[in-house]
Amino acid sequence: MTQNQHTKSAQTLLDDEENAISYISNEIYQKDMTAVIFFCSPQYNLDKITASINRHFECMVIGCTTAGEIGDRYETGGISAVSFSSKAFCLHPHLFNLSSNNIKDATSKIIATSALASKFKEDSVGKSSVGFLLIDGLTMKEEKTIGMIHDALPMLPIIGGSAGDNLNFEETFVFYNKKFHTNSAIFTLIETHLDFEIFQFQHFQPSEIEIVVTDVDSSKRIVKEIDGEKASQRFAELVNIPIEKLSPQTFSMNPLMLEIGKDWYVRSIQKCNPDGSLQFYSAIENGLPLTLGKGMNIAKNLETRTQQILKRFCNIELTLGCDCILRRLEITERNKKTEIEKSLKKLNFIGFNTYGEQINSIHVNQTLTGIVFGEKRSE
Repeated sequence: MTQNQHTKSAQTLLDDEENAISYISNEIYQKDMTAVIFFCSPQYNLDKITASINRHFECMVIGCTTAGEIGDRYETGGISAVSFSSKAFCLHPHLFNLSSNNIKDATSKIIATSALASKFKEDSVGKSSVGFLLIDGLTMKEEKTIGMIHDALPMLPIIGGSAGDNLNFEETFVFYNKKFHTNSAIFTLIETHLDFEIFQFQHFQPSEIEIVVTDVDSSKRIVKEIDGEKASQRFAELVNIPIEKLSPQTFSMNPLMLEIGKDWYVRSIQKCNPDGSLQFYSAIENGLPLTLGKGMNIAKNLETRTQQILKRFCNIELTLGCDCILRRLEITERNKKTEIEKSLKKLNFIGFNTYGEQINSIHVNQTLTGIVFGEKRSE
């Protein structure tokens, strides 16, 4: 358990739903608790998780299913959670039904909410408010959702993550108003008097190897051909391994990258389909030029970025974050787990492994996005 002045976080691997939630409830309890955010393994019976949450918590609770839970440690098969004190935080969650195409209407309602009206003035947004998005990771609507929210609230810094299901790619959930939802997203406006900043970390740079996707089903994020060849065959050639050896680990360490403006973003491959096409985690379009990424040391990169944050903050209350499952696969493959956990502990990190991440107006892959809350050093 991590206990600070205004937040308490905890993590458990207890496999009984009631015992797990009871433990979390006891560990993160605060007298002035206003909200809880949790991340849970889809291995649990979600009906039992729901019943236990509703028994143990009277405050607002939001959360999602994961591809792994993060607290003091990287875990799979458990729950991580954090509570927020009303002395420093006020959370305003809003549910988006992604099947009804009502995202634009929902963002208008957020702005119009009387309790928040003063926060959406030009001189206040981004200074005392930050947005946190949790979204069903299998809807393939992250780009549209984060784009519309950002368009409606252009001054608001936003980070988020796509819910997971342990790489089963069957069904993912978000939790809001005492129950789990599919095909939905929760956008939460977090108001605080603490200092904060958002970040996006990635450890890949573009290489000299360039390709063009030449046959794409954009609606399903499926690439059928690369450079006029069957997609899986061409990718196997690029990374110099047999096509039958392509795996999530292969994709995690050999991502494709897209240049947007002057910045580079990862466009990760989710899996190889039986027909030889490649399923992506992000939007992909026909004729898009991509570059094979080359990785830096993931642990050293994170520690460098962590030290940069520590130079700006004299106290870190909490870092709420979303870490791509492909990063976790690489961390495991390269045996960097202990080093990564050491860096995250310095940030008082709580979060989950995702099927994609969001930063302001962009949906990204193979990154770590987060919000650091605390007290900044005087300049």
